[in-house]
Amino acid sequence: MKIAIYSRVVEQEHLPAVQQLMDELNKEQIEAVIYEPYFEKIKPAVHLPNHYSLFSSSADLDDTIECMISLGGDGTLLDTVTYVRDKNIPVLGINFGRLGFLASLGREEIHSAVQAIVTRTMIIDRRSLIHLDAEQPLFGEVPYALNEFAIHKTDTSPMIKVHTYLNGEFLNTYWSDGLIVATPTGSTGYSLSCSGPIIFPDSSSFVITPVAPHNLNVRPIVVPDNNVISFEIEGRTDHFICALDSRRQLVNKKVQLAVRKERFDIGLIRLNENNFLQTLRNKLSWGLDTRN
Repeated sequence: MKIAIYSRVVEQEHLPAVQQLMDELNKEQIEAVIYEPYFEKIKPAVHLPNHYSLFSSSADLDDTIECMISLGGDGTLLDTVTYVRDKNIPVLGINFGRLGFLASLGREEIHSAVQAIVTRTMIIDRRSLIHLDAEQPLFGEVPYALNEFAIHKTDTSPMIKVHTYLNGEFLNTYWSDGLIVATPTGSTGYSLSCSGPIIFPDSSSFVITPVAPHNLNVRPIVVPDNNVISFEIEGRTDHFICALDSRRQLVNKKVQLAVRKERFDIGLIRLNENNFLQTLRNKLSWGLDTRN
């Protein structure tokens, strides 16, 4: 069995958990396929399994890999998705960060996570992605996102006008600092911080959420994800920012954009005892009286 491991940053406080993971893989005689830049960082400080290999790009991954473990926060897991692509390799997030909606397993659950993979008792939730089409190539070989697509004004520019269409039919012009189109997975991310609704992961929807809208009666709207959502941008500057999750590019305002549901999806691993409702309660402290 092979399990890939991806992470970006090594902090001293994380090393005991990384060592535990390596020890668990070694005990189960699992080959660790480690992201090469991360391997170079941990090599001096961590005793590696007897069997390991390295990967540096998506092309190095194949269907012999049982899953990929992401060590970090939600941002690290979003990076992991750009390596997995359409290879149908499920992703398990172990949270070394703070909130951890996607990387929801704690460091204390490493043993349980490895055992669930070995015995194949984990649950794989399928998560939809959002795909970007544009008149010019954007975001290379990964023009998709797990959380959201977003349009932003540049840092110093006034607000922009985002003319928005559903399947070619005019929806609205958003006078705002930007616009977010979030997947159900992304509904608990950036969209939520801009007063968007929380949507169940299997709801087959997109959420269109304005960022600081000029008209206060313009609210987020939920649309079926079989719609193609297209945009035309107006503004006083020649460029705006286009973002897919944490990746962003500066784009000329004359470029027309459209988003749709990606043709493939991503599998996120959870243990049997974890589900979306428990994650909401734990991460958002629902049901807790913080006055006591």
